Amino acid sequence: MAEIKEMTIPLRAAWNVPRTYRAKRAMAEVRKHVARHMKKTDEEEIWIDEAVNHAIWSRGMQHPPRKIKVVCTREQGFPLEVKLMEE
Repeated sequence: MAEIKEMTIPLRAAWNVPRTYRAKRAMAEVRKHVARHMKKTDEEEIWIDEAVNHAIWSRGMQHPPRKIKVVCTREQGFPLEVKLMEE
């Protein structure tokens, strides 16, 4: 049975680095937040959908969004999936 969580990830930490690193830091924050709240084990991997990447980079490297809504799914034998929440 799959475990599904909808979450809003704050990306405020991405604004505390130089502006040319903000989008890269935002992606790292997504990975870190999902690992913490889904209780990732050492054997599991995190797979982030391309749509999440496009949403963060949509306004360029220097101006990522302040927060992003995602859906996280865990299934046995598969990596943790992070997908953009459809509005």
